[in-house]
Amino acid sequence: MLIDRVVAPYFETNCWILATAAGQEALIVDPGIGRPNLVKSISEKISEHKLKPVAVLITHGHLDHMFSVVPLTTEIPMRTFISPDDRFLLTNPLAALDKGGVSEQLISAFGADFKEPSDVVELEDFSHFEIAGLDIGAIFAPGHTKGSVVFTVNDEQLISGDVLFAGSIGRTDLPTGSASDMRKTLRERILTLPDGLNVLPGHGGQTTIATERVRNPYLQSDFLDQIGR
Repeated sequence: MLIDRVVAPYFETNCWILATAAGQEALIVDPGIGRPNLVKSISEKISEHKLKPVAVLITHGHLDHMFSVVPLTTEIPMRTFISPDDRFLLTNPLAALDKGGVSEQLISAFGADFKEPSDVVELEDFSHFEIAGLDIGAIFAPGHTKGSVVFTVNDEQLISGDVLFAGSIGRTDLPTGSASDMRKTLRERILTLPDGLNVLPGHGGQTTIATERVRNPYLQSDFLDQIGR
């Protein structure tokens, strides 16, 4: 399997690019924030590997994970997959951001006007579908946002978005986030995954479920058993 990434200059968000091999169809995950967007950087990677992108997967609707989806799918027509609960953030990203925060300042500075891509597909929980010759499984994982999703790829990779990082997890204090939902997601939808899955997170380097099960403090009982915090 070919796995590459573009690291966005803002928030260092990973935009993952996956294909069965060079010269094949590909999927793009979480095209984030660049100025004016990430299209040029993604296109350079696509050309390098002689790929044909056919779909975009959005793990959640935060601006740093979907800022470039419209210009990208305008340049390269393809479907965009997102959860029903986060779909509204494609047109209203401020609904999940702190008022006056860095992301809001970037919107003002860039003069961005948000709209949906032309071909949006709403995901279903625990659904499986094939894209670019890859078997994709969608698992709803609320907590970071209400509509956060993680994706399995060929039962080998886990695209974890901002649900799980190497040694950490995503914040839960922004609008639509929930600490209790995150703990439930970690208990019931992350810790139940096979140890052998390689994890491709939304920020930072790769890890594995086995490593995080042992070393990640947020996957331990003293965090997961907290109530009401």
